[in-house]
Amino acid sequence: MPVAGGDPFTSGERVGLEETIRKAEQVSRVEFSVFVGNADGDPHAFATSLHNSLVAPARSILIMVDPTARVLEIVTGGWVRRTLRDQQAELAALTMQTAFADGDLVGGLRRGIQMLAEQARAPHTLHTD
Repeated sequence: MPVAGGDPFTSGERVGLEETIRKAEQVSRVEFSVFVGNADGDPHAFATSLHNSLVAPARSILIMVDPTARVLEIVTGGWVRRTLRDQQAELAALTMQTAFADGDLVGGLRRGIQMLAEQARAPHTLHTD
Protein backbone atom coordinates (compact mmCIF):
# COMPACT_ATOMS: atom_id res chain seq x y z
CA MET A 1 0.00 0.00 0.00
CA PRO A 2 1.40 3.42 -0.81
CA VAL A 3 2.39 5.72 2.00
CA ALA A 4 2.18 9.27 0.69
CA GLY A 5 3.32 12.59 2.10
CA GLY A 6 0.34 14.63 0.94
CA ASP A 7 -1.30 13.22 -2.16
CA PRO A 8 0.44 14.05 -5.43
CA PHE A 9 -1.77 11.57 -7.34
CA THR A 10 -5.17 11.77 -8.95
CA SER A 11 -7.65 9.12 -7.83
CA GLY A 12 -7.08 7.20 -11.09
CA GLU A 13 -3.31 7.31 -10.66
CA ARG A 14 -3.64 6.14 -7.06
CA VAL A 15 -5.83 3.20 -8.13
CA GLY A 16 -3.32 2.24 -10.85
CA LEU A 17 -0.41 2.48 -8.42
CA GLU A 18 -2.22 0.41 -5.80
CA GLU A 19 -3.04 -2.22 -8.44
CA THR A 20 0.62 -2.36 -9.47
CA ILE A 21 1.66 -2.79 -5.83
CA ARG A 22 -0.91 -5.56 -5.26
CA LYS A 23 0.31 -7.48 -8.32
CA ALA A 24 3.96 -6.94 -7.36
CA GLU A 25 3.30 -8.31 -3.88
CA GLN A 26 1.60 -11.38 -5.34
CA VAL A 27 4.46 -12.02 -7.76
CA SER A 28 7.29 -11.50 -5.30
CA ARG A 29 5.75 -12.28 -1.88
CA VAL A 30 7.38 -9.01 -0.76
CA GLU A 31 5.56 -6.00 0.71
CA PHE A 32 5.91 -2.70 -1.17
CA SER A 33 5.47 0.79 0.25
CA VAL A 34 5.80 4.10 -1.56
CA PHE A 35 6.37 7.51 -0.01
CA VAL A 36 6.23 10.61 -2.19
CA GLY A 37 6.90 13.84 -0.35
CA ASN A 38 9.58 15.90 1.30
CA ALA A 39 12.25 13.94 3.13
CA ASP A 40 12.84 15.18 6.64
CA GLY A 41 16.60 15.75 6.89
CA ASP A 42 18.99 13.32 5.23
CA PRO A 43 16.98 11.48 2.54
CA HIS A 44 18.67 8.09 3.07
CA ALA A 45 18.23 8.23 6.84
CA PHE A 46 14.62 9.36 6.39
CA ALA A 47 13.87 6.51 3.97
CA THR A 48 15.54 4.00 6.29
CA SER A 49 13.47 5.29 9.20
CA LEU A 50 10.26 4.90 7.17
CA HIS A 51 11.29 1.38 6.15
CA ASN A 52 12.06 0.39 9.74
CA SER A 53 8.57 1.54 10.81
CA LEU A 54 6.83 -0.89 8.43
CA VAL A 55 5.02 -3.94 9.80
CA ALA A 56 7.52 -6.43 8.29
CA PRO A 57 10.65 -4.47 7.30
CA ALA A 58 12.71 -7.61 6.57
CA ARG A 59 10.20 -8.62 3.88
CA SER A 60 9.59 -5.10 2.55
CA ILE A 61 10.77 -2.69 -0.13
CA LEU A 62 10.27 1.02 0.45
CA ILE A 63 10.50 3.49 -2.41
CA MET A 64 10.89 7.09 -1.25
CA VAL A 65 10.67 9.93 -3.78
CA ASP A 66 11.28 13.55 -2.83
CA PRO A 67 10.33 15.42 -6.02
CA THR A 68 11.40 18.80 -4.61
CA ALA A 69 14.93 17.63 -3.79
CA ARG A 70 14.96 15.29 -6.82
CA VAL A 71 15.88 12.31 -4.62
CA LEU A 72 14.97 8.65 -4.96
CA GLU A 73 15.79 6.05 -2.30
CA ILE A 74 15.02 2.33 -2.40
CA VAL A 75 15.37 0.52 0.93
CA THR A 76 15.15 -3.27 1.06
CA GLY A 77 14.86 -5.61 4.02
CA GLY A 78 17.23 -8.46 4.78
CA TRP A 79 14.91 -11.21 3.54
CA VAL A 80 14.37 -9.29 0.28
CA ARG A 81 18.12 -8.93 -0.30
CA ARG A 82 18.43 -12.72 -0.54
CA THR A 83 16.99 -12.51 -4.07
CA LEU A 84 17.16 -8.81 -5.00
CA ARG A 85 20.70 -7.58 -5.62
CA ASP A 86 21.86 -3.96 -5.38
CA GLN A 87 22.53 -3.84 -9.13
CA GLN A 88 18.95 -4.88 -9.85
CA ALA A 89 17.59 -2.19 -7.51
CA GLU A 90 19.89 0.35 -9.18
CA LEU A 91 18.53 -0.60 -12.61
CA ALA A 92 14.95 -0.13 -11.34
CA ALA A 93 16.00 3.23 -9.87
CA LEU A 94 17.48 4.31 -13.19
CA THR A 95 14.26 3.32 -14.97
CA MET A 96 12.22 5.33 -12.49
CA GLN A 97 14.52 8.37 -12.71
CA THR A 98 14.28 8.37 -16.50
CA ALA A 99 10.48 8.45 -16.33
CA PHE A 100 10.55 11.10 -13.58
CA ALA A 101 12.78 13.29 -15.77
CA ASP A 102 10.11 13.03 -18.48
CA GLY A 103 7.46 14.18 -15.96
CA ASP A 104 5.93 10.71 -15.48
CA LEU A 105 5.97 10.11 -11.72
CA VAL A 106 3.28 7.41 -11.66
CA GLY A 107 4.56 5.59 -14.75
CA GLY A 108 8.08 5.58 -13.35
CA LEU A 109 6.91 4.20 -10.02
CA ARG A 110 4.80 1.53 -11.69
CA ARG A 111 7.64 0.36 -13.96
CA GLY A 112 10.13 0.41 -11.10
CA ILE A 113 7.83 -1.57 -8.80
CA GLN A 114 7.24 -4.16 -11.53
CA MET A 115 10.99 -4.53 -12.10
CA LEU A 116 11.72 -4.85 -8.39
CA ALA A 117 8.97 -7.45 -7.99
CA GLU A 118 10.29 -9.57 -10.86
CA GLN A 119 13.82 -9.47 -9.49
CA ALA A 120 12.77 -10.07 -5.86
CA ARG A 121 10.81 -13.18 -6.84
CA ALA A 122 12.29 -16.32 -5.33
CA PRO A 123 13.64 -18.60 -8.06
CA HIS A 124 11.58 -21.66 -8.84
CA THR A 125 13.28 -24.89 -7.82
CA LEU A 126 12.64 -28.06 -9.74
CA HIS A 127 14.40 -30.34 -7.30
CA THR A 128 14.86 -29.98 -3.59
CA ASP A 129 17.43 -32.77 -3.22
